[in-house]
Amino acid sequence: MLLPLVSLCAREVVSDHSSSPCWLRWVPRELYRPLLEAAFASCRPLAVGELVQRWPERSLRVGGQRKKGETAPNRLCIQALLLAVARGLSDQRYALRFLDLCGLQGDEGGTGDPMGGWSLTVALCTMVVQGRAGAQRAHRREGDRERKRFSALEREKDVKRERGKWMRGKEPNGDAASTDDEELGGKHREKMGSYEILGEEELIKGVRRRMEIERKREISITDLGGSRKETEEKDVNSDVLVNVRADLFVNARSWERVRVALTTLGPLKLQCRYLRVEEISVSSIRTLLDLLPRQGLLGIDVRYSSLGVVGLAELLPLFSTFPALNSLHLHYCNLDFRRDHPGLEEALRDLSLGLAKLQGLRRLSLTALRLPGQLRVLLSSLPQPLEILELPYLSLSPTDLAYLSCSHHASSLQQLDLSENHLDESTLPSIRRLLSQASSSLQHLSLSGCGLTDSLLGLLLPSLGGCWALKSLALALNPLSKAGLMDLMRTAMRMPSLRNLLYPNPLEDYQPGLPDLPSSSQLLDWPLDEATNINTTSSQLNRLLIEGGRTDLFLTCDLLNYDKDFTD
Repeated sequence: MLLPLVSLCAREVVSDHSSSPCWLRWVPRELYRPLLEAAFASCRPLAVGELVQRWPERSLRVGGQRKKGETAPNRLCIQALLLAVARGLSDQRYALRFLDLCGLQGDEGGTGDPMGGWSLTVALCTMVVQGRAGAQRAHRREGDRERKRFSALEREKDVKRERGKWMRGKEPNGDAASTDDEELGGKHREKMGSYEILGEEELIKGVRRRMEIERKREISITDLGGSRKETEEKDVNSDVLVNVRADLFVNARSWERVRVALTTLGPLKLQCRYLRVEEISVSSIRTLLDLLPRQGLLGIDVRYSSLGVVGLAELLPLFSTFPALNSLHLHYCNLDFRRDHPGLEEALRDLSLGLAKLQGLRRLSLTALRLPGQLRVLLSSLPQPLEILELPYLSLSPTDLAYLSCSHHASSLQQLDLSENHLDESTLPSIRRLLSQASSSLQHLSLSGCGLTDSLLGLLLPSLGGCWALKSLALALNPLSKAGLMDLMRTAMRMPSLRNLLYPNPLEDYQPGLPDLPSSSQLLDWPLDEATNINTTSSQLNRLLIEGGRTDLFLTCDLLNYDKDFTD
């Protein structure tokens, strides 16, 4: 892709940091954005810092949705950005008032040394705390300057008053004439000095008023048991200069830092778009949610935290206090719905009541929560139909799938993930009914690791072909032969909207010794015959695509690097 002329020129300008004092003074505000983008793309942290510290607009957004092939910004550039924001707070001419860093984080260890979500969260919290400390220091320095200025003016006035008195006095050895002359001159100088003092008093009138107000405030606070430090904190907390919005990633190691940053009142205020927590107790999650601003939180992602049914029922009322919340992820949170669980019926009732309060929920993702037979309890209480539903590793029963196919969510689903839920002939009618209901809306479907054999897939292919809006289809780790894979390819080629297909390696591509009906875990661990079969299968599929004129359909068997949103 050819870069626009402005982008090419911007990269050339930021490439030489030694010339920045020359061009920074003359850059119009319209060119700050392309220069900053070029500095990030070329990994020029010094240029990033100088541009952000002089940012001429009230808002700045860095991050957002990246195009395919674009890497996340470099760690050094992000650190330079945060440092520049903290430095800009001390400049009264600083225009920035809103900083949006949502989507800025990358994958830890990725190419280009990006900053991961946890590292970015810690850096943001450090910036907020340091911003408050810097504001306190600046406030103390300003107060000291005001006091010194007032004291200097008072001393100067006292010196002039004493000088006037001395000039009016008589010399011990002088005659009467000279004494009279000096007395007249002294009166004249005293009169002129009085005018001069009055002029100075007019100049310091505002300073004296501010000092008197500060002195009275200190006295009143001291009388109430306060201190000068509390007075300074009250002044610092009066105004928020920059609101910072970002996605926060909190675990047990960073929880205390995040808590301190959210309770710190100062020139920087931290806001959250998506909150991800890992390995944190229910009480800590509750405390964190109480500290977050109510407006603007779109999603909550809880992972590897032992919530239990009771803990989740306790958190759901807090979730409902965020009016913009539309996404909820619960991954490996130890929800056990076994029948012998004490108090299960009461917990399920509380859970259903809590979910009913999530008025804006559109995405629900549940992973490995031990929910056989309880899907109706969770989904029927949601007031609005879901658009994205992810239910991998839930051991869904035929009853669950039958409910889902007839629920009010079926016709609104845009993305459905049923990976690692075993499908057989008893569940196939429900799946076909579900696909028929969602045929006009479903865009992404994952049935990886569902135990689909050639015969089961053959019965399901007509329903899959009827999903005319489907853009991506994932069928990895299913025990298909080459014949079944070719049938899948012929159906996929007749689906005009389909752009991505994650197909399973056929059984013939594995080394000998694989069971007749292997599980998904066996297919994942069993070695492939990389010498011949894989290349042969890939060549056959690509030749089939070319013959059918479907070069816009991307095929892959790489489960780990599969991206459903990839477009060629």
